[in-house]
Amino acid sequence: MTKTFTINKGQKPTEEQRQEVMEAKKYPIEFDEDCPELSPAMYKAFRSAVIQRNRKKNA
Repeated sequence: MTKTFTINKGQKPTEEQRQEVMEAKKYPIEFDEDCPELSPAMYKAFRSAVIQRNRKKNA
């Protein structure tokens, strides 16, 4: 199960959110056919897209 937290700039996570993140770190990432592990080329493309998105977001 995926849980998403949105924390805005300057906002600190609650203690409950911190505990959930610490608990989630104990479990390995499980890849499957719907969500395969990224190849180095796909990882590079994804990273580039994130950088471009953040530039536009912060402009």
